[in-house]
Amino acid sequence: MTNYWEPGVAYSSGAVVEFEGHRYRIIQPHTSQSDWTPVQTPALWGRLDDHDRGENYQEQHQEHDHGESYNQQQQQHQHGNHGSEKHQEGQTVTVHREEREKHWYDLDDHRKKELEVGGGLLAGAALLAGGYAAFKSHEKNEEEKKAQTWALQNWVHDAEARTAQYRQYGPRSPATWILNHGKEIPQGAIAVGREHNWTLYICRAFYEGGIQIGKASDAFEKGGVIGYRHEEIQVGTYEILIGDMNGLRWVDASGPLDANNLGYTPVEGGREPDGTPLYIAEAPYNGAVHPGKASKNLDGAYIPYDGTEKNVKSYRVLCYV
Repeated sequence: MTNYWEPGVAYSSGAVVEFEGHRYRIIQPHTSQSDWTPVQTPALWGRLDDHDRGENYQEQHQEHDHGESYNQQQQQHQHGNHGSEKHQEGQTVTVHREEREKHWYDLDDHRKKELEVGGGLLAGAALLAGGYAAFKSHEKNEEEKKAQTWALQNWVHDAEARTAQYRQYGPRSPATWILNHGKEIPQGAIAVGREHNWTLYICRAFYEGGIQIGKASDAFEKGGVIGYRHEEIQVGTYEILIGDMNGLRWVDASGPLDANNLGYTPVEGGREPDGTPLYIAEAPYNGAVHPGKASKNLDGAYIPYDGTEKNVKSYRVLCYV
C-alpha cells in the first residue's frame, strides 16, 4: 500500500507517495514541509500514471551501498540546435558515494551529461522549491551554476543523512547539526543570546561553494541568516545546531583564531569555498550576543547583522569539553 504524503518526513530515494488521489515518485530526496506538496513542487515529485499501481516499487528501489538512484519525471531536454531527446518517466542515474567527494569540474563530460539528463543534478526550480539561497546566479555562467548546484545537493544529501540518524538514534555527540526549514526552532537547539524579545540560535547553510555559519530565530524573515563577503543572506533551509552544553563550553579568543591554542577542541561549523575550516563563535554587538564564525584567516569573529557582517575582535569559540 502506498503511504500518503505528509509534511515533516525525510523522503529518500525510491519513495512513492499518494496525494489528493494521485501517486507521485520522488525526484530529489528532501524533508517535506506543509507548503511543499507534490502538486506545488514538480521539481521534487514526478506524478505517476494513475493506472500504474505497482506497490513494490519502493522496496525494489531502496538505497544500495554503492549509491542512490534519482528518479526523473517525464520531460523534454533541448540540446541546442541539434534537436531534442525525450527521457521517459522512470529513467534513473546512480550517484556513487565517491562521486560526492569530487568537484563538478573533476567529473568527465560524459558523466556530467548523464547526471544532468538523468536526474542526478538538481534543476534550478528544485533549488527554489527547497528554499535554498545557494549562489548569485546572475554572476555565474551555466557551468559555474552546475558546479554550485552539484556542491549544494551533496551538502543537502549529507544533511538529510545526519538528520535521519538523529531522529532514529538520537544525539551521538554533544553537538549535532540537523536540517531545518523556516521559523520553527527544534527542541534542543543551542541558544546563544537574546536580541530584543527573541532568542538567537546557531545555524549554517551552503552558499557560494562553502558552508557559512550564522544565526536562526523565529523572528527572522525566513528563519535563518548567514553572512558572506559583507552581506547578510536570508535562508529558509539551513542546518541548526542541537547540543548539550554539559559537553560543550565557550572559550575566549581574539583576532585570527589559532585552533591549537585554545586548550580545547573547537566545534567545526563550516568551511570557506577554498576549504578553510570555520568555527562557531559568539560575539557581543549592540547590546546582544550573536552567533557567528571565526577562522585563522578572519581578524576576529564575523556576525551577520543589519544587512552586512560585523567584525568583533574579542569573542568566544564553542568547544568540546
